[in-house]
Amino acid sequence: MVQHGDMRSAERARAGGPSWDIVVPSRPGRLAGVTMAGFSDRANDLDDVALVPPPAVTLVFGLGGEQLVVEDGSGRQQRDRVAAGLAPGFARGRGLAGAFSCLQVRLSPLVAHAVLGASYELGGAVVCLDDLWGRDAARIQERLRAAASWQDRFAIAEDALIRRYETGRAADPEVAHAWGQMMSSGGRLRVERLAAETGWSRKRLWSRFRSQVGLTPKRAARLIRFDHAVHRLAAGHGAALVAAESGYADQSHLHRDVMAFAGMTPVAVAVTPFLAVDDDAWPGPAPSRSFDERTARHP
Repeated sequence: MVQHGDMRSAERARAGGPSWDIVVPSRPGRLAGVTMAGFSDRANDLDDVALVPPPAVTLVFGLGGEQLVVEDGSGRQQRDRVAAGLAPGFARGRGLAGAFSCLQVRLSPLVAHAVLGASYELGGAVVCLDDLWGRDAARIQERLRAAASWQDRFAIAEDALIRRYETGRAADPEVAHAWGQMMSSGGRLRVERLAAETGWSRKRLWSRFRSQVGLTPKRAARLIRFDHAVHRLAAGHGAALVAAESGYADQSHLHRDVMAFAGMTPVAVAVTPFLAVDDDAWPGPAPSRSFDERTARHP
């Protein structure tokens, strides 16, 4: 079931899919590069779900009921207030016995660089948000839990992010340009071309991009291309066609990247519950689809 704000707007029946209630904001956000969705699982469908990584940093706030556990590819677990960087290994979401509710926020890595503070070098890590925000993380979570509606929760989270963004350290314009070009090209541009466009050397772009985005330019481009490909697979397109249209040399290279980022085959990733609700939870432009660095600094 999908809701906008607190008003039910649509219900989508998916064979074999999860019966999560999904709530999305009823108005566009004020900060470019940020999208949010609320999830509730009264039927306890989230027993063990592979998380297909988007090209976005993900924040998760538990809102009551049983805790939602996020486990990274090394088996380390974080609960309740979680920040997951880009491509966090073969991460999984695990619901404990009983229902749960959570707010999930996706951030462009350029926004994440500012709002997560100077200590942000998540890369593929899954960490407790307290390690980045200190006691403020728990205070924000308390306000979210006490809010009377999902719309109020979205407003609380957005205000907190904007405050941190306005006082945080912006990504270099050259890094923002490189990321924007990667996103608009579907991850197909070569690093040498991006470096030439920014006026930096390849070595300087590689270093600055890695420190501010969390991945090297080459791996970030692979993640963006992977994201495009798995959404095409989830839409029912064949692997050979998806490989050709997403810029892979052949189907075996697509298989390699899907295994590298998701830990499963293209056939398996196409039917994962995580992608089954993706269009409902993240409708329209999102950090995993586009980012305009020209407007990001002026919410």
